[in-house]
Amino acid sequence: MSLPIVLFLSLYSLSHLQLLHSVSAHPEDSNSNSNGNSNCPKSFGCGKFGPLYFPLTNEIYSQCGLCTVICVEDDRRHAVVMSLVSEHFSFTNIAQISSEANGRSRIKLNDISFKADLDARNCRALRNLSLPNSASLSFSIPHNLTLFQCNRISFSSSPPTDNHYFNYKGCDDHNYIYYYKYPPQPDNVSHSQAQLFQGCSLIQLPLTSDEFEPGDGGDLFELLTASYYVELQASENCLKCHRRGGQCQDINQKFHCTAKTGGVNVKLIIILIVTGGAIAICLLLFVIYVCQRRKCFASYFRWRSICSDPSPKADIEYSGIFFGVPVFKYAELEQATNNFDASSELGDGGFGTVYHGVLQDGREVAVKRLYEHNSKRVMQFLTEVEILTCLRHPNLVSLYGCTSRHSRELLLVYEYIPNGTVADHIHGDRAKDGLLTWPIRMSIAVETASALAYLHATDIIHRDVKTTNILLDNYFSVKVADFGLSRLLPTDVTHVSTAPQGTPGYVDPEYYQSYQLNDKSDVYSFGVVLIELISSMPAVDINRHRNEVNLASLALNRIQNRRFNELVDPSLGFESDSSVERMITSVAEVAFRCLQLEKEMRPSMNEVLEALKEIQH
Repeated sequence: MSLPIVLFLSLYSLSHLQLLHSVSAHPEDSNSNSNGNSNCPKSFGCGKFGPLYFPLTNEIYSQCGLCTVICVEDDRRHAVVMSLVSEHFSFTNIAQISSEANGRSRIKLNDISFKADLDARNCRALRNLSLPNSASLSFSIPHNLTLFQCNRISFSSSPPTDNHYFNYKGCDDHNYIYYYKYPPQPDNVSHSQAQLFQGCSLIQLPLTSDEFEPGDGGDLFELLTASYYVELQASENCLKCHRRGGQCQDINQKFHCTAKTGGVNVKLIIILIVTGGAIAICLLLFVIYVCQRRKCFASYFRWRSICSDPSPKADIEYSGIFFGVPVFKYAELEQATNNFDASSELGDGGFGTVYHGVLQDGREVAVKRLYEHNSKRVMQFLTEVEILTCLRHPNLVSLYGCTSRHSRELLLVYEYIPNGTVADHIHGDRAKDGLLTWPIRMSIAVETASALAYLHATDIIHRDVKTTNILLDNYFSVKVADFGLSRLLPTDVTHVSTAPQGTPGYVDPEYYQSYQLNDKSDVYSFGVVLIELISSMPAVDINRHRNEVNLASLALNRIQNRRFNELVDPSLGFESDSSVERMITSVAEVAFRCLQLEKEMRPSMNEVLEALKEIQH
């Protein structure tokens, strides 16, 4: 059967399946939406506050979003009620609603009841505002002041001696300790300082933007405001579900995507039609599978021939598409990065500098500018484009496009990941913020292992696994980046032979003897990453003892001698929290196995992933 005939039969069967399903499921209304929200508009009216976008919706299309907004507008007031499943919360005098069609909304509120408590200097105001977070939707107050509510009787510690710490004692049973420095700097209580307030409740309340400095001891109630912004963000899983026409649900605090289905009659009709179209659909899927496999493997050999054949016939750029990704003009990326201005630099690696940029369509991007334009750099350029084109994983950075290989410079365009690297947060410029608590570090380890296990399952060796190549988004989710050194591993060999490359401190010791890499080389590098997450120490530090300049050597010594307290970052709670102690000890044992000098003694990346998941749960 030819491909056009298979395609026609499959599309014909699928179209009739959908039509019959719709009619049978809702015979009283053939125009009803049987698939959740596929008939929902992209935006919703709300008077002067519209348009609204998902996850917001209005009363007319209440099934189309996660929060139903009811707008009332008259001469006296503006009111809105937002509903999430069985929870409701109301605000009045809304000054503004601004939304984007990306699952994120920002609402400026004037909370009347909260304002009344503040004006009356009522201690009832000093509580966390009730925002119904779920697996589908999260709420946050971006500009906030952190308070520690400490029981006056049981809490005996004193605040730090920093002049910017204040202790409000105007309430009967509790002290409220907070840090305030003008201009306002919310969330600036570090993790180590927070240890002082163990046993106290943490409260975050909206911070005023008024330009004044507090007097002696500060005026807590004047620092807070009832006019503030709330940000709503649909989860990535919910966005995907919504785009497929499904509805997001939270069942037992876990995310679930569902679509309405019909009754028994629909199943009978589906069985009859699928029987006739099953062969055609199976053939179509088989053809697509074979084509995809051939495309991935054939393109690997195409870029090898391109590097050795400079003739126009070897060019694989067709109609602005290169290896399946868009080709950008050099001038467009030059404009997006403000002529590669030094202030736009995000990082500087061994193969190129990365710049932050904004495309003409408004997308924020990271632009990698390779240092040289020679045959070796062209090969690395094509390798990264090819590998990222074939890969799809939530913890791998996405490639938006590249320049032509004939361009004056070789440029790669990635999605912009705004929250820096793991290295920045554990021993770099952002380490002082103390945001990487142990649960977050544990999630980083699991997500990074998941990405590497996926690469190895597709016969790809990363070859440069390190904390500076593990990016973090605003929710501290992992995006593994920098595939310039990666290699596709042919299925008939067990390793790749290559000249010395990689980053000191992370490179497999056997590599220096044989110059042969395999998936166990990535396992060794990941073991170093695990030790960095445990210790907050860099992989190489010449200030350490000469036998412990490499973190791997230091870690093996400490783990073998059970001297964990000399290895673990004390701010992680290793000595104060038995659960954290158990998890860190187990992760150290996994890292120890990864760092074995003989590769046969190391586990596979998939075994590492399963071990970390078990530790996490």
